[in-house]
Amino acid sequence: MTLLAEYNLPFLAALIALVLISVAQIVGLGDLFESADADLDIELDVDPDAAVSGSFMDGVFSLLGLGRVPFLIWLMVLLFVFAAIGVSGQQLAIALLGQPLDTAVAAVLAGVAALPVNGALTRPLARLLPQDETSAVSLDTLVRRDAEIQIGTARAGSPARSRVIDVFGHPHFVMVEPHDPNTVLSAGETVLLVRREGETFYAVHYESPKLQLD
Repeated sequence: MTLLAEYNLPFLAALIALVLISVAQIVGLGDLFESADADLDIELDVDPDAAVSGSFMDGVFSLLGLGRVPFLIWLMVLLFVFAAIGVSGQQLAIALLGQPLDTAVAAVLAGVAALPVNGALTRPLARLLPQDETSAVSLDTLVRRDAEIQIGTARAGSPARSRVIDVFGHPHFVMVEPHDPNTVLSAGETVLLVRREGETFYAVHYESPKLQLD
């Protein structure tokens, strides 16, 4: 099979990555990707330093299609476009030159071509997606939402990794400490986030009397 030929290995790898991401989504392991996706959207939207080179970066993002659709979708389309252009290009090279291009050269050329093509494809795709799929939220809006302690035990000064869902259904993975320094929050518990300081959130048990903010 041509796809399995050595000169097509970069494009085969892209298709394998695409399949793995798709499988991860199907079996429910895609929350980590979605969290990174939502957090990336937030970084792009709220970064106060973006105005320094805003017009230039806006042009680059527009060309590449970044920010128009969730990053995970953008990446999956890019992987497919890269593989399709690469395999087609190698077939064309064989037809015209009698042999395929060097693997590294073919990969670079396909990558350069794939980026603007991917941007052109994601622009109309963005209009087909539900609007809440690209909605970014401030991390402050996660306060007063439920979170599940997932990894570790949260103690004062020792936060644990937790999962919280924002108003748009996007998962975020945040570090949580107990609001009461004498409280311990164990893995598997669902808690209420009551405040945020920097990158750390503070939470209470639902039966805790200390629901007020400091």
